[in-house]
Amino acid sequence: MKILVCISHVPDTTSKINFTEGDTKFDTNGVQFVINPNDEFGLTRAMWFKEKQGAHVTVVNVGGQETEPTLRKALAIGADAAIRVNMQPNDGFSVARQLAKIVADGGFDLIIAGRESIDYNGGMVPGMLAGLSQMNFVNTCIGLEIDGDQVTAIREIDGGKETITTTLPLVVGGQKGLVDESDLRIPNMRGIMMARQKPLTVVEPIASDARAKSVSFEKPAPKGAVKLVSPDDLDALIDLLHNEAKVI
Repeated sequence: MKILVCISHVPDTTSKINFTEGDTKFDTNGVQFVINPNDEFGLTRAMWFKEKQGAHVTVVNVGGQETEPTLRKALAIGADAAIRVNMQPNDGFSVARQLAKIVADGGFDLIIAGRESIDYNGGMVPGMLAGLSQMNFVNTCIGLEIDGDQVTAIREIDGGKETITTTLPLVVGGQKGLVDESDLRIPNMRGIMMARQKPLTVVEPIASDARAKSVSFEKPAPKGAVKLVSPDDLDALIDLLHNEAKVI
């Protein structure tokens, strides 16, 4: 089985976020980048298929040269090969187009992507990739078992879970729950050294028009000052909740 894991290069959640050029560009200065958490759950599940079923795992990213350390980390975790499409990921559709070309050329059976990336939270790429590749699609996936070409998947739905069956080839939009957090892997020294010898192929993008454009960004309003109310002054608390916070 050939597995392709889509890897997004995203800011660490502890990074301080700022914008430049009139709040139209993301300021990358001083920002540490990591594997998108939803993708990391998918990569860990792919490693399970590699170890238990002999799958071959390739990771792919659409981005510039600055994303290669993130791909190398995925290789250090255990992926067999990496592909970088040399294009800035400016919109979801053009990213899906690039990935669909990689899928078509590579003959992959299973494509695991994160449900969404934690930078722009578009949530578009996995579904569009499945449509462009004419493959079955399971989103918000929190459980995945494969026997031959038969697939049993569990997906999160509003208020519960749904178990479904489908067949390969398949695109999965994974998320937290696809594996336990305790199963996530930290590269060890041997994995880091081996990653240097694994192939990282850079391919040029195919022509694709962007369907959307980010116009501007706005950070959340800063939190207001905390007001302390004496536990004996319930009238003041009710007044603040009613007239200021407007929650009652």
